[in-house]
Formats: sequence, C-alpha cells, structure tokens
Amino acid sequence: MTSVTEARRAAKSPPSRGRPRRGAGHGAWFLVLPALLPILVLSVGPLLYGVLLAFTDAQSGRTEPTQWIGGLNFTDLARDTLFWESFRIGLVWAVGVTVPQFLLALGLALLLNQNLRLRWLARALAIIPWAMPEVVVGIMWRLVYNPDAGILNETLRDLGLGDGRDWLSGLGTALPAVILVGVWAGMPQTTVALLAGLQNTPRELHEAAALDGAGAWRRFRTVTWPALRPVALAITALNFIWNFNAFALVYVLTNGGPGGRTRLPMLFAYEEAFRYGQFGYAAAMGCVMVAVISVLLALFLAGRLKGGDEA
Repeated sequence: MTSVTEARRAAKSPPSRGRPRRGAGHGAWFLVLPALLPILVLSVGPLLYGVLLAFTDAQSGRTEPTQWIGGLNFTDLARDTLFWESFRIGLVWAVGVTVPQFLLALGLALLLNQNLRLRWLARALAIIPWAMPEVVVGIMWRLVYNPDAGILNETLRDLGLGDGRDWLSGLGTALPAVILVGVWAGMPQTTVALLAGLQNTPRELHEAAALDGAGAWRRFRTVTWPALRPVALAITALNFIWNFNAFALVYVLTNGGPGGRTRLPMLFAYEEAFRYGQFGYAAAMGCVMVAVISVLLALFLAGRLKGGDEA
C-alpha cells in the first residue's frame, strides 16, 4: 500500500525538471553583463552625467565650485533664437539628407538585386563611400567645390554654363551643397540594408505574381514593399537620428558658415562648450535635442506602424 500511495503522490506532483532552478536568473544576468556593461559605461553613464550638468553653471577655467542652478539654462535656451534657428537648419538638413538618401538607395538596391554582369563589382563600388572616414569625405568634397580649381566649376566652364561659383560660401548654395555630400556619403549603408531585405524576400512570390500577370510596379507594391517595410522603417529612423546628430562632415566642409547657414545644433553646442566654455548651457542644448528628436521619432514610428497595421 505504501508504494501505491507514493506512486499516486508522484503522479499528482509536477515534475521537478520543469521548475526553474534557483539562481538561474542570476546566471542569465552574468551572461548578459559583458554586452550590457559597455552600454552602461559609454552611453547611459555619459547621458545621465550630461543631464545633471545641464542643471549647473559649469564653465571652463572657473575657479569657484560649480553651483546647482535648476532650470535656468533651459530658461535661457528657450529665449535663444540662434539655437532654435540652428535647430530648424538641423531638421532641414536631416530631412533633406534622409529622404533622397532612402529613395536613391532603394533604386540602387533594386538594381543591384538584378542578375547583372559584374554585379559583384558594382556592389563593391557602391559601398566605397561607407569605407571612407567623414573627415576624408569632407576634404575630398571641399576640393570638388573649390571655386578656382574644383572639378565642379571646371566642368561648368567647359560646358559653357558660367564661370562657376563658391558653392560652400554662398548664402543660398551652402546648405544644398552640404546636403548633397550627406546624401552621397550615407547612401551605402542604406543600400546594403535594403539589399539585404530584398534578398530575404521569397523569389517564389515574385514568380507567382508574374504568372498572375502582375507588372513590375504591381509586384513591387504587393510583394517587394510589404516584405521590405520593416527594414525600410528601421533604416530610415536610424538615418534620421544619425543625420540630425551629424558633426564631422559639416564641420570640415563649412564649420557652420556662411553666416550660420549650415550651423547644425551639434555644431552650436560644440561651440558653446569648447569655444566659449559654457558646459552647463551646452549640456542643456543636448538634453533638448535628445527630447525633441525622441518625440519626433516616436511620432514617426507610431505613424508608420499604424499604417502597416491598417495595410
């Protein structure tokens, strides 16, 4: 009878092997920690320090202790018309680079996805700008835009289209010229991401649509784009953040000139911090940029995801 009772109790009790072992969660944290620690040290830590610095009067070369001043930096920033003008320029720059960058990269990715001769060579050439540092790209394009011996003005003279102009110093041409460089420099990573998404699209779907009589545009709209939408959403959002926070490329090309026409918010904050020594005020600018871009990005993602659900 004892053995039968023990068997019944064993049958009623759940198997012990399905229960999580004590301390298993701590072991998982130890596995994640090597990847999490650099993020905490190099990203979260400086971000929190910058937020704290925004509420102080920290300045370079100051002998007195740094004081906590609350939201005074943000109050002054709200009245700083130069900063908000740089913010408007930054949005124009970010949109002006991100949209053409995506459209041109999409066309190039569709082309490179075809079964062309020397396709491997075309793909290698397409990612060359990605391998070049931004400083090198800026110097190269300064030579292209050179008003006296630049290849752009020389070409215009040879074609009889004028004597050329100083593209990077003109009030009306500086920002479009810099945007063109930004589009050229940022296309490769967008192309690679979209090309990877295209190659993951099942070829059988395209063949079935073609057998149903669907043309190229209809196949793109009903087969290619639905499969490519998540990749397009992710790369567009990342490009927008990256372009808005651009610094090195514009700094080398124009240093924010002429007359502040290409002074992006990151350049403005850099000048306040390292040229004028206003570390607390520059940190407040950084906080505002992070907050506004986070809100814009959240609205963008919500709209795109809502559109995807409705579709």
